[in-house]
Amino acid sequence: MKHTILVVGSSNTDMVVKTSEFPRPGQTVLGGEFLMNPGGKGANQAVAAARLGGQVRFIARLGEDIFGKQAEINFKEESLDIDFLTFSEEHASGVALITVAESGENQIVVASGANMDLLPEHIPDAAFDAVALVVMQCEIPLETVRYINEQCLQRQIPVLLNPAPAMGLSEEMLQGLYLITPNETETEIITGIRPVDRPSLEAAAAWFRERGVQQVVITLGKDGVYLHNDTQQTIIPAQEVTAIDTTGAGDVFNGALAAALVKGSDLVAACSFASQAAAVSVTRLGAQSAAPFSWELE
Repeated sequence: MKHTILVVGSSNTDMVVKTSEFPRPGQTVLGGEFLMNPGGKGANQAVAAARLGGQVRFIARLGEDIFGKQAEINFKEESLDIDFLTFSEEHASGVALITVAESGENQIVVASGANMDLLPEHIPDAAFDAVALVVMQCEIPLETVRYINEQCLQRQIPVLLNPAPAMGLSEEMLQGLYLITPNETETEIITGIRPVDRPSLEAAAAWFRERGVQQVVITLGKDGVYLHNDTQQTIIPAQEVTAIDTTGAGDVFNGALAAALVKGSDLVAACSFASQAAAVSVTRLGAQSAAPFSWELE
């Protein structure tokens, strides 16, 4: 029986500064606490899924530097299968510079480095063995995302695409997707429809469905998630918490969603579980470090 979650995506080192307010252009603000944490959307989602009971295989490309070596150590400690991890001799490991305000909101600038050197040639056929679900994002080359989607269609492996960071996606990349999970901003950039109410959510979801996506989950932050498939169009509310750092909350949601789906949950139950995991994560600082373990949600 297939039970492996294959996550293909980015790995970054997050350098985080806490501040009372974001600086305006040209302004210097004296910040507070500085933290350096493992991050990257791909790695965050892989770790979140593993901590919540998923058997996770993670493929990324790192630099031959101290950040890459530390990331490899972290992946092993999180019990990820990294047999297909590769290292670039030409590019540094990815780095993200993150500012977190007192409100819990964040601003992020990413230097992709080796992440954008993860090419189809680095994804061997053996990587798809025993895979029940593939999870991807857009912090790696779209050429690679497209290639993996094609391979999964041939092998009848469902694909969950978290289209972040937001960018235009061709119909070819959307065709046949099992599930897409944009947030509000990503939904507007991709579809041209701003999801501000129920009719606009339905219209945006229909846009994806018309282009071959089987199921759509639009994440709405504190307002929950909107789910749209053949049988359901519903909003699943989020848990109310006091957020101190929203960095990586969407990644925790996607990792938890993948873990629940592979365990056999239906999409509504999986979304509820993922929302619970994300709610826990925003009450903590960091991305991977904030991802909860299964016992914390039981």
